[in-house]
Amino acid sequence: MEFLTGVKEKKTLEISELHEKVKAGQQVKVNGAVHAVRDMGTVAFVILRKREGLLQCVYEKGTADFKLKDIREASTIEVEGVLTENDKAPGGIEILMKKLIILSLPEEEMLPLPVSKWKLTTSLEAKLNYRSISLRNIRERAKFRIQEGLTRAFRDFLYSQGFTEIHTPKIGAKGAEGGANIFKLEYFHRPAVLAQSPQFYKQMMVGVFDRVFETAPVFRAEKHNTKRHLNEYTSLDFEMGYISGFEDVMDMETGYLQYAMELLKKEYGKELEILNVILPNAERIPAVQFSEIKEKVCERYGHRMRNPFDLEPEEEQLISRYAKEEWGSDFVFVTHYPSKKRPFYAMDDPEDPRYTLSFDLLFGGMEITTGGQRIHNYKMLMDKISDRGMETDGMEQYLSTFKHGMPPHGGIGIGLERLTMKLIGEDNVRETTLFPRDLSRLEP
Repeated sequence: MEFLTGVKEKKTLEISELHEKVKAGQQVKVNGAVHAVRDMGTVAFVILRKREGLLQCVYEKGTADFKLKDIREASTIEVEGVLTENDKAPGGIEILMKKLIILSLPEEEMLPLPVSKWKLTTSLEAKLNYRSISLRNIRERAKFRIQEGLTRAFRDFLYSQGFTEIHTPKIGAKGAEGGANIFKLEYFHRPAVLAQSPQFYKQMMVGVFDRVFETAPVFRAEKHNTKRHLNEYTSLDFEMGYISGFEDVMDMETGYLQYAMELLKKEYGKELEILNVILPNAERIPAVQFSEIKEKVCERYGHRMRNPFDLEPEEEQLISRYAKEEWGSDFVFVTHYPSKKRPFYAMDDPEDPRYTLSFDLLFGGMEITTGGQRIHNYKMLMDKISDRGMETDGMEQYLSTFKHGMPPHGGIGIGLERLTMKLIGEDNVRETTLFPRDLSRLEP
């Protein structure tokens, strides 16, 4: 009989352990995937790809007890050898190979994409068709390490602010946002929809925990085939109660962005360097009203306003340009959106009910966040539903919550893939989506 006592220390070492625990000249054992083999004749360089980066191993005839031809690109191997220092090697260290164990061999002679190249210059379609292979490229992989940092920062920061993490269902009776952009499905002979957002649930849970957040997929049946739209994306959502105004929500998001930039700088410097990312400054983010900034950009840039109730992509770019020129900021909050373009639960501005106490956050010319204060009064909520001629079928539990008392509250939803895209300077959101879902793609 055997008892399991937890994670055991392995004999194989990671790159960080080679730096911290081993001195040059010592015998070590490592494993990894063969990223590239560079045969120079009597000497060859075998580059291993590991979770922390690349590790260079050196093969010399007469020193190793195996043949170089035993090693193929994309194999996974275990190597035993001597750690040496080399300023030209990745991380300044390399391993002089002595012994080899083949863990696995690829079935195909060649990879479908040249992932060992520094920059994968193949088309986006090819990268997505062979997604699990293209992500083996160091630069492609770095994008999603940075995305991890943004999600990690969201969790860590909100935990520090007293938020509780929740997990809400993605199949429901009715969409939270309304409109036609809903994926409908049959649920045991009953109509159901895929969640457009966790909005109803996170509001309901404010009455339980005061402050809640979730990182989860949301689904939008929008028939857009643009560089900025996805039909499934990851939303970073939070909702907070007992607010004095929607400015509290903007303050909280600003705090998250500040925390995230510091975490990326501290923990993800290698990935930032790989992608040549210069982090934006989030110390001071301007907030300007919707109608005011629309007029300002029209005047400064000679833009003709087509839609007085929403922002067009070109206007988002012009507003971001204005914010950079006028206030030196990469971010800008656009507040007081017209009521007719916001969901029924958005709190109207008591000073001018044509507008709402809501906002978008623009970053680098694109909307990455929508948020604001919600209606917390039951009668006010029902009046707005009635004014819009809406049906309440499927919303009974949500509406019932407000009958029993709810604090003033508000929250946001951040599009993780868009935030990552703008941060690292990509121009297509599919570049920063692991496995995109759009009008034409359901695989891989």
